[in-house]
Amino acid sequence: MIVFRYLAREVLLSMLAVSSVLLIIIMSGRFVKYLSRAAMGELDPGVLFSIMLYRLPGFLELILPLGLFLGFLLGYGRLYLESEMTVLEACGMSRRRLVAYSMGPALLVAVIVGALSSVVSPYGASETNKIFDQQENRSELESLVPGRFQRQKDSARVTYTDSVGKDGQLGMIFMADRNKSNQRLQITLAQSGSTMTDVDRGQRFLVLEEGYRYEGVPGLGDYIELGFARYGSEIKRKNSEIRYDNVEALPTSVLWSSVEPEQRAQLNWRLSLPVLAIVVTLLAVPLSRVNPRQGRFARLVPSILIYLAYISILSSVTSQVSEGESSPAAIWMVHLGFTVLAANMILFGGFWSRLYNQIPMPKLPLPWKKSA
Repeated sequence: MIVFRYLAREVLLSMLAVSSVLLIIIMSGRFVKYLSRAAMGELDPGVLFSIMLYRLPGFLELILPLGLFLGFLLGYGRLYLESEMTVLEACGMSRRRLVAYSMGPALLVAVIVGALSSVVSPYGASETNKIFDQQENRSELESLVPGRFQRQKDSARVTYTDSVGKDGQLGMIFMADRNKSNQRLQITLAQSGSTMTDVDRGQRFLVLEEGYRYEGVPGLGDYIELGFARYGSEIKRKNSEIRYDNVEALPTSVLWSSVEPEQRAQLNWRLSLPVLAIVVTLLAVPLSRVNPRQGRFARLVPSILIYLAYISILSSVTSQVSEGESSPAAIWMVHLGFTVLAANMILFGGFWSRLYNQIPMPKLPLPWKKSA
């Protein structure tokens, strides 16, 4: 039991360190992306941290299996490098017992990943989509950034204001639009603006104070100038319907009863992630065995390539299942294939190592030695 706790602590500490670094890198990249959208007025800065919080489970369900895989490689690699694993083997620690001890951290991570992928991550995806849809359906004024000319996606209107108060009060306003019927340019200038809500109709209006409105065709002298003390304009929302029912946000209970290929693929993908944590553990135990003369990172690059091949094949097969080109059983065949590979390395690892060492390496002629 002491050996089990020692090995588990070594692996889990390495996993936590690697997973924390990967999580910081991924979260930083996403946060910068959302921050740039907030600077452009597409997102409210106040929802950025909520978005990142809801996206966190989706990141963790993919990072934890990779962190566990690297945790075994780094943790066990250190034990082999410092000959601690040699001492354990001399005391009766067989490779099969090492695999059995390794299943402890693997099962813990598998349970966590299973809870994230089946319950927490879909809820976070649903809440994130709600936020994105609400931000997408904000009115033009709610997305204004002071001191920036902003063009709306669904229209040619360009709007500018020099200040936005906490109560929605706007400073000096500039609005430029083009009439779709006669292509006449419409420019509106006002000293200030505010919003007003018609409770009976449930509609909001923009009320401009002390300004002018110009309409005409550039290059011609037929401009119309209109001065006003107050000018009201209806605020139109882009879409009143909020949609947040994409396949990643659907609860797992809904996916169980579905026959749609995309939803069946998503269900099997969620169930695959805990299995992924178990299979990568079986792969990592034999791959972590290194010669002290080779160094701690001797097999790190080949091992990562095997992991990337595993994930790439699994993702490709899942995409084929979602498009109806393959059966969901193909996903589990991928897991079975890599499980067989891991079992081969565990049971016959010594044979393959001896065979590899017996392969004669070709001797290349040295350039400074001339043949007789």
